Amino acid sequence: MSSVPHTPADAAVASDKLPRQIGYIVANEGCERFSFYGMRNILTVFLMTSLLMAVPEDMRKSEAKEVFHTFVIGVYFFPLLGGWLADRFFGKYNTIFWMSLIYCAGHACLAIFEHSVNGFFTGLFLIAFGSGGIKPLVSGFVGDQFDKSTRHLARRVFDAFYWIINFGSFFASLLMPFLLKHYGASVAFGIPGILMGIATLILWAGRHTYIHIPPKGKDPDSFLAIARTALFARTDVSGNMRFRKGLLIASIGTTLAVLCLACSVSTTLDLALPQLDFVKAFCLALVVFMAFSGWGVWMQLDRTERKHERQAIEGVRSVLRLLILFALVTPFYSLFDQKASTWIIQANDMVKPDWFEPSQMQSLNPLLVMLLIPFNNFVLFPMLESFGLKVTPLRRMGAGIAIAGLAWIVIGMIQLSMDEGKAMHIAWQILPYFILTTGEVLVSATGLEFAYSQAPLSMKGTINSFWNLTTTIGNLWVLLSNHTVQSKGVINYIGTTGLSVSAFQMFFFAGFALVAAALFALYARSYKVLNNYRD
Repeated sequence: MSSVPHTPADAAVASDKLPRQIGYIVANEGCERFSFYGMRNILTVFLMTSLLMAVPEDMRKSEAKEVFHTFVIGVYFFPLLGGWLADRFFGKYNTIFWMSLIYCAGHACLAIFEHSVNGFFTGLFLIAFGSGGIKPLVSGFVGDQFDKSTRHLARRVFDAFYWIINFGSFFASLLMPFLLKHYGASVAFGIPGILMGIATLILWAGRHTYIHIPPKGKDPDSFLAIARTALFARTDVSGNMRFRKGLLIASIGTTLAVLCLACSVSTTLDLALPQLDFVKAFCLALVVFMAFSGWGVWMQLDRTERKHERQAIEGVRSVLRLLILFALVTPFYSLFDQKASTWIIQANDMVKPDWFEPSQMQSLNPLLVMLLIPFNNFVLFPMLESFGLKVTPLRRMGAGIAIAGLAWIVIGMIQLSMDEGKAMHIAWQILPYFILTTGEVLVSATGLEFAYSQAPLSMKGTINSFWNLTTTIGNLWVLLSNHTVQSKGVINYIGTTGLSVSAFQMFFFAGFALVAAALFALYARSYKVLNNYRD
């Protein structure tokens, strides 16, 4: 087990050379991403053409889209658990390793239970649990291998890290649809399982080379401990009794969250509330609870100074400010993840060669990522900076959200032509894929390193969990949108616009992203960027 370097000589060497353990982590990630995207990119097609055949045909596409986005919600929700376990009890490496074994079991279920809805959905749950559990930790584990003297190398490695993710995704996106069509689901879902097993072995092989940051254990100055003190403190920093307005705000949020949960049983209990399934109701309750509780903690955070260390309090303050940025990123993921559902459904109705599968269009995304990352780093960004425009992480992310909105305007225009009866070739999707991927590189690749750099040292796993939660909430917006357009009143309104439901939703999401980009840019102007790498 490696230790953190302490001497100036060590730091000098580290500043010029990549740590050798990075190779194990990057290779592990490449295989794991092949396994994940290999199954994910054929999931919608498999659901529509095989597993959900008992669902009426007119509802099958919608049901497949519902299952896909529910699965993605799970994948990006369980990072909350993984981050907490790593920070509190087991450390990053141990948590990644044991969650990887659960991940492998999920892949085995997909391959074995291709004809069983319950067995297949069990596999999806295990993959969501295992994949989600390791998701916030691998990027943080990469960051742990660097310190402040080598941060310039860490930024390059995070880009390389994102590049290898898409290297695995590219070949998975090309190969898996072909295997599904010609060799069946057991082979198409089995091969990603084998790759996940290889990923786990690679991780284990490098176990003696990693720098391990030990878990902090029970921390009296943890995020939750300070938040609890802030909400329930009756006195201010001077010891004077004060009304707890923050606690009132948090209580209102808790009440609203309970009402959101009640929507999942509104029909059973005959409640006058909208009806939502459990996943939508739970995620909406989580969003409401976090938003109001965070607001309440912010209002009373100064009251914690008599009980907690100032550095820890400032860490909580920085996390709360960061969560606002994260919230404004969620619309991007509501657009991005629909390339594996809404865009595939559109591609299924387009003109294409007989040998080409609609889900293979997704291979464009990782291919473009592998081209755009080096182009941006070695050509575009240096050129912009030579003109005096500093390309900061926040500027990249704000521009990426807006660019994603433009991609959906283009995909909406294609849908309008199809609704008018024009036969559109699948090649028309190349342009929106290019635009969306440009936005992805600016948001996702940048966000990995930015989230790590802004997190206090004791909360790296937790803050990366919150970063992954942006995808859960983004997919929640998709599910809520699909739920809303099923109501008669909304359908009648869409009819008055002259648009199909599909086209209306596409333009709605485009506007959603453009508004979020404007708010992100406005908030970013006052955001104080931190450098929370270890010394």
